[in-house]
Amino acid sequence: MTQEQLAERAGLSLAVVKKIERGGVGRLDTYHALARALRVKTSALFEPGAPHATTRADDDKVDLMPLRQAITPPIAASGRLLLGDTVEPDLDLANLRATAKALAASYYGDDYGHISQFLPALITTVRQAVDHYDNGPHHTEALKLRSDVLQTAGRYLTQVRAYDLAHAALRDALLDAAAADDQERASAAVYLQGWLLMRQGRLDEAERLALATADNVEPRISRATHSQLGVWGRLLVRASSAAARNNRPREAREMLRLARTAGAALGGGVASYPYGWGKFDWSTVAFQAVENQVVADQPKRVIGLSARVSAAGVTASANTWNRHRLDVAQAHVMLRQADEATEVLAALHLEAPEWLRHQQMAATTFEQSLRVSGRRRLTRKQRELSAFFQVA
Repeated sequence: MTQEQLAERAGLSLAVVKKIERGGVGRLDTYHALARALRVKTSALFEPGAPHATTRADDDKVDLMPLRQAITPPIAASGRLLLGDTVEPDLDLANLRATAKALAASYYGDDYGHISQFLPALITTVRQAVDHYDNGPHHTEALKLRSDVLQTAGRYLTQVRAYDLAHAALRDALLDAAAADDQERASAAVYLQGWLLMRQGRLDEAERLALATADNVEPRISRATHSQLGVWGRLLVRASSAAARNNRPREAREMLRLARTAGAALGGGVASYPYGWGKFDWSTVAFQAVENQVVADQPKRVIGLSARVSAAGVTASANTWNRHRLDVAQAHVMLRQADEATEVLAALHLEAPEWLRHQQMAATTFEQSLRVSGRRRLTRKQRELSAFFQVA
């Protein structure tokens, strides 16, 4: 295949193909398009680069310092963590649990400033609680609480793209859940780890991890609790998402078929675990089916499926619903419907600006909409979005 033929089959510009072949780095969706054209897994196109080739700023080192100190404190030769000179806290587990729930709610409310302000102190305090209650049921409860808090931290840090720190938080959350012999909590940490791996382009690992864990926790449907169905269904949805992005559409469909079993078993109910996998019901599977069609470059199917989901009524969280709307905006751009895409993005900007700020796909979709709009002068909404996404 010539470069021109590959560019045409992948729906990319010739300049992009040439850049990639010369060793340049593209966006993940660019590799998806190339993988579809070449009929290979997306992960087959990734090659290791030189980490030192790009100069990195020091901003994140300062902004994330309190969370770094709380999640990865230095360890003395004795093996004890060096937590600094801290005032002895009130180690009431019930109060700490209430604080953890409030911070999880802040995440879903897109109040990232609140999370970054109070999460470091809570992590440090729950570490001290685990040390204080060193045995018995209180120790087990403290381990579960620390796992939940670290899962909230891992979720937030993945959202803001602090991936290495997120990995440390989720690793420790998984270890705490295992020490407490809590399989559902451990599975929730695995679910979040799968999201992190996907964000890093580690698609093979994300799929294998989620699917293996789903196999391990597969419940007996007739006796399963809502929580057991929720975590099993969520893991299958995660595996499907990774497979779809890895150009494995048949496997992605099969995993969603299994996830629908969990959604059907819930009836009209909703399973919920706010620290890890959030909420799960039939609509979770439907939203993932739509997202997989975006990845497969099937915009008409996206619009059609979205209309059916909306007509059926949804109970999704704001984050899940907003993510779905981004998929719809991207489909409109694929269909060269720039005005429709702009309307979706403008509504998200109005309703959830803090969440939208951290969605790289949103900025990319807006830039693409500008290219297909054909307008010489931007509309008011386009100007507002240009300023928000810092697009010239």
